This record gives sequence, structure tokens and C-alpha cells, in this order.
Amino acid sequence: MKMVRAIIRPEREREVVRALERAGIFALTKVPVTGRGRQGGATNGALAYAELAKTMMLLVLEDEQVDRAVTTIAHAAYTGNPGDGQLFVSAVEKTVRLRTGEIYSTATSEDK
Repeated sequence: MKMVRAIIRPEREREVVRALERAGIFALTKVPVTGRGRQGGATNGALAYAELAKTMMLLVLEDEQVDRAVTTIAHAAYTGNPGDGQLFVSAVEKTVRLRTGEIYSTATSEDK
């Protein structure tokens, strides 16, 4: 399993969620965040913003869904301007379903 973290423009959130639904990916968590990328914030006339509002989406997916999710998010979030966001993909070692206590571990015997 993998976790995809997507940091995107808040105004692209709805388009990204709809695109993921069309791709058959429904489970996600959204969190409003602030931050800045390589551009170091934004300037609008005399006003400078050190950090900008963004939306972070977290998706835990089966390995075979990851490429589809990354491509879908990248296309739906794209505006062509600095600050469109970034995607991070990392391994998930274990998941626990709180309601049932079911444990799913992806660790191999070498990892334990």
C-alpha cells in the first residue's frame, strides 16, 4: 500500500475530487493547510504573503491504484502557474481499522 499526499490550490479541490471519483477512487482525507514552495510565497502589489492557503489530500491506496491517482490529481490540479502544488508518494507499513481492529500489514519478513 502507498500513501499519496497532494498539496494543491484550494480552488482546484472540487475538480480534483470529482476527477478522482470518475477514476473510481473515493476514499480520501482533506485538510486545509498553509505553506509555501520554492517561490517563497506571493506578492500582490505592495502586499507580500509569506505563506499561502493550500489543501492537502491524503489517500491510502493499493499499489496498482497509485499511478492512476497521481496522474488524475496532477491533471485536475494543473493551472500552469507557480504554486500548483506537489505530490508525495510513500509506503504504508500497516493500517488498522479502528471499528474492527483488523490489521493490514505490508511489511515483509525482511522489514520486521
